[in-house]
Amino acid sequence: MSPTVIVLIVLAVLVVTNLVSFFLMMHDKNCAKKGSWRVPEATLFIATACFGGLGGVLGMQLLRHKTKHWYFAVFFPLMLAVQIVLLAVGTYFLFK
Repeated sequence: MSPTVIVLIVLAVLVVTNLVSFFLMMHDKNCAKKGSWRVPEATLFIATACFGGLGGVLGMQLLRHKTKHWYFAVFFPLMLAVQIVLLAVGTYFLFK
């Protein structure tokens, strides 16, 4: 498989996982406002850990959701930073 195809596949997966992460945060925020069943915090963490870090961080900041919970405020940006490093290292070795 050529590096270009690999990059396109990785980009597609990143877009989907980040959208899922963001929309889970949005759904949880809407449920919180309505007082209905919420998305479990573990689900939010799993979605963000599966390379949805940008979507999770954007969901936190733009929607002002879960920003007062220290474990979200610390681990979501940390997961995003780790994901950026992993993607950079993967890109380096792909095009080396």
